[in-house]
Amino acid sequence: LEGREDYRIVDGNLETDPMTAIDDIMRETPARAFAVSVMPGPQMVAAVETTRKFRKAYPNVPVIWGGYFPSLFPETTLNAPYVDFVVRGQGEDTFTELLDALDGGPSAWRNIAGLSYRDDFGLTVSTKDRAIKSPGEFPWMPYHRLPHAQQYPARTFLGNRTAVHQASFGCPFRCSFCGVTELAGGRQKGERPERTAAILAHLKQEYAVDSIQFYDNNFFLREDDALELAQRIAPLGLQWWCEGRIDIVLRYSDATWRALKKSGCRMIFFGAESGDDQVLREMNKQLSSEETLALASRIREFGIVPEFSFVIGNPKDPARDLATNMRFIREVKRRNPDSEIIVQHYTPVPHPDGMYGVEDGALPFPKSPDEWAQEEWAKFAERKNPSLPWLPKEVRRKIDAFELVLACRWPTVQDTKMPGWARALLRLLGSWRYALGRYEWPWELRLARRLLKPREPKVESI
Repeated sequence: LEGREDYRIVDGNLETDPMTAIDDIMRETPARAFAVSVMPGPQMVAAVETTRKFRKAYPNVPVIWGGYFPSLFPETTLNAPYVDFVVRGQGEDTFTELLDALDGGPSAWRNIAGLSYRDDFGLTVSTKDRAIKSPGEFPWMPYHRLPHAQQYPARTFLGNRTAVHQASFGCPFRCSFCGVTELAGGRQKGERPERTAAILAHLKQEYAVDSIQFYDNNFFLREDDALELAQRIAPLGLQWWCEGRIDIVLRYSDATWRALKKSGCRMIFFGAESGDDQVLREMNKQLSSEETLALASRIREFGIVPEFSFVIGNPKDPARDLATNMRFIREVKRRNPDSEIIVQHYTPVPHPDGMYGVEDGALPFPKSPDEWAQEEWAKFAERKNPSLPWLPKEVRRKIDAFELVLACRWPTVQDTKMPGWARALLRLLGSWRYALGRYEWPWELRLARRLLKPREPKVESI
């Protein structure tokens, strides 16, 4: 939009009441469109509330939703009377083309790729998917247009002022539990290393950034690019985190690994997903459990922390899936005690190749944004105690108990607020349970976590 349209950004994370900020803008310069970026969970709840208020206050201004949720659920989104358009997938070109054709009606909209809308009969129309582009084909993000831009860098385990960057879009793999396939069609494109390095240098100079989280779905697609980027950003002195594929980085040379470490790479998130090779095949993960174990051992040589994510609760046999993964995670920790482990309940998302382990229609997704904003489905989206027809409460309780024992025995380095003595106490309390494999009813660990969790300071609205 920069240089083409006059626009304002309202961030619900910073505004006590987003509608108050929106009303102030509308009184100053009435907008001809209202665009909302939406993910499931808390963002969905806020988006529904704010969009409802906007539609009531400004009924003649078109409302456009984009982002992860409406891209996966365009028809569901358009079941809301307060949403007029859905921008699917990578939205930069679709959004600007829609603004150019906003007053043209359905005859003008049907040729805009990546768009969904209601026709004159109230039926949902979805145009063809738009081919993805590299972020390098678009201008830099207009950081200066963010309200209070200096507030965004946050304290994390990486540093005191951590910013984020996404150097690529999409992923070439088609894992059948992942919504990225629907967004990008099994493709990935990235910007050149010199552009990434230039942007990071800008963030350091203008916003005193000392660390970066890369939000690419698959950061390490090419070893030559990874090596070049590491060499370019090493002089910046930034600590950084990213996501990668186990099988890809396992093939990297020792020289590349040393360069990554030297450039400030501190932790890499990997989707291990399961320790069962049959389950990995059902997920279309194109990975083996032995590769996960091999990486856990090898990455230890270079002092980079691996963060392994596991999706537990195979709909075909969730109890067996839990038992298999508990044994496997213990082996991962044996080979590399520094490994960070993330345990998640498996929660399906729509997938063009069919959802892992779930027959079509077996899980009745909500039919409107209002339903998705209800507490049950907001928890589902966050994988917090989700209600799943194939996951017995007993198995779900055991998953949560195992996760708690694991988290106490091996406190995460990412919790910067917990003091060292508290971490040591949790480690002591969790050690005997972990050593004996006694995960059931860890009431003392729950109590200890509750008592030791640092209290958030009270912030007054201003």
